[in-house]
Amino acid sequence: MGPVDAATYRAFLASRTGSDLGAGFLQCPSWAQVKEGWQARLVGWGPDPAAGALSGAALVLLRQLPGTRKYFAYLPEGPVADWADPGIDGWLDPLLRHLRAAGAFAVRIGPSPAYRSWSAARLKAATGPGRRLSDVLATEVDPLGTAVAERLRARGWQRCGGEEDGDAQPRHVFRVPLAGRTSEDLWSGLNQEWRRNVRRAQKSGVEVVVGSAAELPEFYRLLRITEERDGFRLGRSLAYYERQYAALNAEEPGRMKLYLARHGGEILAAHTMIHVGRRVWYQTGASADHRREVRPSNLLQWRMLQDAKALGADVYDMRGVPSTLDPDDRPYGLLRWKLGTGGEVVETLGEWERPLDGTANHALYRAFQAYLARR
Repeated sequence: MGPVDAATYRAFLASRTGSDLGAGFLQCPSWAQVKEGWQARLVGWGPDPAAGALSGAALVLLRQLPGTRKYFAYLPEGPVADWADPGIDGWLDPLLRHLRAAGAFAVRIGPSPAYRSWSAARLKAATGPGRRLSDVLATEVDPLGTAVAERLRARGWQRCGGEEDGDAQPRHVFRVPLAGRTSEDLWSGLNQEWRRNVRRAQKSGVEVVVGSAAELPEFYRLLRITEERDGFRLGRSLAYYERQYAALNAEEPGRMKLYLARHGGEILAAHTMIHVGRRVWYQTGASADHRREVRPSNLLQWRMLQDAKALGADVYDMRGVPSTLDPDDRPYGLLRWKLGTGGEVVETLGEWERPLDGTANHALYRAFQAYLARR
């Protein structure tokens, strides 16, 4: 177990094939440049980490606890490891020892296995007053996810946000499978309303293009309008998206794209897309309050779905969805919109954390939790 350079780390991420979809963009080295206020380390373990012979790796973000020389260690959607390995202690314990030696008092991880999933058809049939995802029998339960959760609990890890809510990263995400599907399959997978809205946008003259960093201020302006309209606040600045766009595309040209929907010469909607390995993510969407009848966002997503397929992705991940199935709940509208693509809601294992060994670390962790509860 030890530090690795960025080139070795990226080569390891690129080598991951088979049933594993590989690392998410939050574990790419470039993500360290996006997160201000955190120190970053690339670590790996295996037969010979220094020579690039790795069996696992992680981007570790360290945040200093004010007034101390101790750090909270965060591995967003990581580490990138063989979670199917029943000998989890063989690689997890060295990681924890390494982080403790680096001054960490506690660590949060995001295991990659899924926990359970629900098809769009099942959820549409299950909507109703007061209903939630947890009330509906899952279409599929992942035995690996269940086993990993049991192993972590047995080792003193706690699931962040309890069993229902997420934490820093969304617990419930929406994914559209792409592997083995043609463009015609994707089209038929859209529900009738989505197909009608895509055609309406096309007939109305909506044009979808890939923008550049120059359009990020316009994207951000639309995002603030969207936040106000839909009642949420991401809390991110324009500078955040500019850093993200620059860092991800410096690591690999075209890794992050900004899609724009224009109508009558005006940008009515803008969505960001990220591509790593065999996955594509629709990260953030924004749209104007006016001319919504021409349905620019539907056409944007249809173009992004097709482009994701052309990139060779196996999954198009539309990121977070709420757990409510109550049509009267305001957040349900986002889930309803994504359900129209015909994908599935996937409950990930979520984020898990624990204090590291030592009385002082446990005390700092309790103080840290109390601080977060007061925020």
